[in-house]
Amino acid sequence: MASKPTNKFYPKLQECSHIRVIAETVMSNPKVKKVTAAEAYQMALNQPGVAETDLEIYPPFAKKMGLPKHAKVLDDCHGKIIGRTAQARVFYNRISEIEKNKVEGDIREAVYQLEHNELIKTEAVIGLDKDMMIKGTLVTTKSDAMNVFNWLANFTPFELMEKEYNKSKDLPIQDIIVIAFNEWKCNDPYYCNIGSPQLALVDEKHNVIFNLGMRYFGERKKGTLTLAWTSGMRLGMAACHGGIKEIDFTSCDDENDIKLGKRSIAFYGLSGTGKSSHTNSADNAETMPSGFSKVVLHDDAFQIDTKNKVCRVWEPSLFDKTDSRPPEHPDWKYCISLMNHALMEIDDKLIPIGLDLRQANGRALLDRDLLGKWVNRCSFPKALAWLMKDTVLPPIIKFNDPYLAVAMGAALVTKRNRAENVREEELGKLVFEPFANPFRVYELWKDVESFHKVISSGADCYCFNSASYWRSSQDDLEDIKLKTSLTLQTAILTDQLEWENWDVLTGTMTPTKKSIEKILPGYFDKYDPHKRLNIKSYLDLLKDRFDQRKEFLKESDLQTKPELLNKLLEVLEINT
Repeated sequence: MASKPTNKFYPKLQECSHIRVIAETVMSNPKVKKVTAAEAYQMALNQPGVAETDLEIYPPFAKKMGLPKHAKVLDDCHGKIIGRTAQARVFYNRISEIEKNKVEGDIREAVYQLEHNELIKTEAVIGLDKDMMIKGTLVTTKSDAMNVFNWLANFTPFELMEKEYNKSKDLPIQDIIVIAFNEWKCNDPYYCNIGSPQLALVDEKHNVIFNLGMRYFGERKKGTLTLAWTSGMRLGMAACHGGIKEIDFTSCDDENDIKLGKRSIAFYGLSGTGKSSHTNSADNAETMPSGFSKVVLHDDAFQIDTKNKVCRVWEPSLFDKTDSRPPEHPDWKYCISLMNHALMEIDDKLIPIGLDLRQANGRALLDRDLLGKWVNRCSFPKALAWLMKDTVLPPIIKFNDPYLAVAMGAALVTKRNRAENVREEELGKLVFEPFANPFRVYELWKDVESFHKVISSGADCYCFNSASYWRSSQDDLEDIKLKTSLTLQTAILTDQLEWENWDVLTGTMTPTKKSIEKILPGYFDKYDPHKRLNIKSYLDLLKDRFDQRKEFLKESDLQTKPELLNKLLEVLEINT
């Protein structure tokens, strides 16, 4: 066995939280019908708001799930809320005892309401490597069957991996339980109400999440992943909301390339920063050497095991935005399921349209075969890359100070987007998302220590600016094209760049003119930090951005680790 059920995990059952016991009681009720992926699919066909399209589900996936031959992709359309709602999260282990008593009572009441519906449950394996598998159970209403199917498609139905799971490594981790109730009604101002009452109650110490009033599948997916990532962290591994691929140069035509061997590179960034583009690019805009081969672990979630020097994946599917995929896009071949897509009759066929025509944040579950060759574990990363939208940074910098590398990851800059359910005025604000992981539910200092360990164990660290770069003002910017960034990625992987210190920030380096001009002619004149116009204004803004980073870290739970915090603050000092 891998993870453990409640009765086997807790030496004393009294150590189990009330929240987990409530979830366990619902899950164990004999009236709750256990369903397979095929059964959930059939139920979803009759679910209001779900439409059967004429797009065929990727045949190998459909066969694996036991779906009918030529089964069609289903489109599940929601109401006002079409993204995740961070404000709805209540962290059970952070609230006071008085609040716990209140929340526990409210959860019991919600479960009472829930059990007046016809309930179904299903089981999955979270994690695909034999040394990192966790059993998960999702309980919800029959009217939520589409999310059950999507959850099984996003992870792996238990019955498909039962033999591997039973042979897998025994882990000191509880099974995961997710309880969902879309029709939850509540007018208590203690809980979030943006569009409708919502609650994501997280008990990460006992591996339970309640999703109440939440139709959006992303809440189920990321909620489950939150518990998986945290479980991996409890096992001593770094939790990664990012993409990672492994490049094999041993089959290259050039002898110098062959000597590079195999190299993994990981990318961390939120939606719109280029994480998937960097991870999934077939050949880095035709800049990779002839004869190389590539495997992808995943483009969204994995764990780095520093002790055993490997990376492991949690999911066999991709949950992608489709705003740049028109009907003729080849990726539709790999489609499994859709959320919030416009449908149109084209040539007498009901076809899903990407491009966010219906609203922002249209999503699709896609088979991992889209990535080409994939693996469930890969080598320890040769390089980590923070992807930031920060206009004071050049297109690429390399860190030669591990604490600065970690500080920049811990204060990773981004902007909100419509993948998240936030108020309109929040969308334009600059925000910090440590290590690009909004799903971290434990203390930030634990991630800081984990990534410092990864970098100190041999991973180089870089920062890519995926926005644009100051030319003469905040409004006059040098564009940074994706092809430029992909070319820089190849240069990193193939050791083509030489580096020199960036004098304004001790511990960072930028490419030398001689090395970068061989690869990207004109790059140095365009992006050299010393060639910024209105240099004083530039340096003032640069200092302000780094002061904001310091303030963010000062206000975090790193306060409880003053020695560690001071090391991070010291290296974020701009030399003006």
